[in-house]
Amino acid sequence: MIEVTVESIRVSLINQQRLVVLREDGTQRYLPIWIGPFEAEAITMGLQGTDAGRPLTHDLLRNVLDELGAVAKHIHINALQDETFFAQVVLSMNGDSFEIDSRPSDAIALAVRLGVPIYVSDDVMDQAGQLPATEIEGDDLPASGGIEDQLGVFRDFVEGLDLDDITGEA
Repeated sequence: MIEVTVESIRVSLINQQRLVVLREDGTQRYLPIWIGPFEAEAITMGLQGTDAGRPLTHDLLRNVLDELGAVAKHIHINALQDETFFAQVVLSMNGDSFEIDSRPSDAIALAVRLGVPIYVSDDVMDQAGQLPATEIEGDDLPASGGIEDQLGVFRDFVEGLDLDDITGEA
């Protein structure tokens, strides 16, 4: 199992879907998981320690675990099937261990409230883990003249605009 931390919650500018980004500890490899807007908000509130006034679903689960004397040990994102991630909340109570099936987003929202580790199976990270794209260095630019030539068409367009015509001035 690979320990990860919640690096960020992101929103797609195209379709407004949310993405939780988990980063492998000690490396640059990360695991993006699409999640719902309510779960994204729950994770964000847990990370920020925001109090909603009344218990939200993940706060309720935390309170139930406390009242029952159960201790969450960690969460484990343990499978990826047909582009769907699966997770388990690993609990201990009265000397027994329990693995409770969960959506990763709900398990992460609970984990950030409880301060327990988040783990990802090696297989899942191998299937869906990603490394950040390398940045283009000056030496890596195309031999056709580099970025200046590529942007030339846009520069010509902007320089050719007649801004007086837009404002109605002559």
